[in-house]
Amino acid sequence: MKNNKNNQLFFSMTLQYLETYLPRQLGRSRETIRSYTDSLSLFRRYLYENKGISIAKFSFSECTRNLLLEYVSWMKDQGISPATCNVRLSAIKNYVQYASECNVTLQSVALNVSKVPGQKVPKREKKLLEENALAALLNQPGDSRLGIRNRAIMVLLYDAAIRVGELTALRVEDVNLKAMSVHVIGKGNKERTVAITEQATAHLKQYFSIYRPDAVDNPGNWFFYTTIKGNTGRISTSTIERFIQQYADEARKTCPDMPERVYPHLLRAERATHLYRDGVDAVLISKMLGHSSIETTKIYALPSIDQMRGAMEKVQPPEVSNEKPLWDDDDEDGLARRCGLR
Repeated sequence: MKNNKNNQLFFSMTLQYLETYLPRQLGRSRETIRSYTDSLSLFRRYLYENKGISIAKFSFSECTRNLLLEYVSWMKDQGISPATCNVRLSAIKNYVQYASECNVTLQSVALNVSKVPGQKVPKREKKLLEENALAALLNQPGDSRLGIRNRAIMVLLYDAAIRVGELTALRVEDVNLKAMSVHVIGKGNKERTVAITEQATAHLKQYFSIYRPDAVDNPGNWFFYTTIKGNTGRISTSTIERFIQQYADEARKTCPDMPERVYPHLLRAERATHLYRDGVDAVLISKMLGHSSIETTKIYALPSIDQMRGAMEKVQPPEVSNEKPLWDDDDEDGLARRCGLR
């Protein structure tokens, strides 16, 4: 009788790994868990559709170095980028490492899997926003009530160089307009206070007076919010991503320097790069960004082509005017997308 101690089914621990180990023991985010789930699901489909191996039969002993090399080659043939291939491969490696900790007989499998090399990812120079492109983007919202909110969000993302998730988590009490600072909770629940400029403060004051006149009595309310069918909640990341890209697309009609893809994190990256170019010490930039290592901050240390000056000063808080809805009440698909549905 053949005795193979590694004949345990490969996917026998995935449920516990994804639903218990990652979220409860390691405290991984929903995004990370979703990425791991997608990666392991893709690997399962590859085995079934390309190798004819059922999930009910594939064992750890069959997860060899050669198999994973073939899998990586297949992903590349599908047009998957080297960086994404590495993410998919890393998910498998981490899962097998977890399995080996649960079952010591799988340690040899984990060792072999860990030696599968990742793909070399070519370094790409970041597409920067030129001064005119940043000004054009910030000027897009117009002078409506909604435009004032959206501009305040973009100005704060750039000026304070905070992450979009940090911005959506801001409460009224976290924004100190007198001290010109915002208190944010970053990755790993690390707290920091970031100073903002007078120009950014002016935009936030205008937003504050329109959207948060009840601030004194409700310091715990979300600073930026949306109201859908009478229900008020924190503004979503997808909402911010959507209107920033919409403004960029519109601005590109008169500003050819506008990148094809503009997103919240680009404003944070731009601010860090501009500070570096202006001679601000990397240690101070690192603290502002909430980086645990200065090495992470150095990715923004890019050589200057044209020094950015005065973009913020060119964008003054406008007057409030009447606005038109961005969608019709009968637009089911639009409302669904706004709710994060498809």
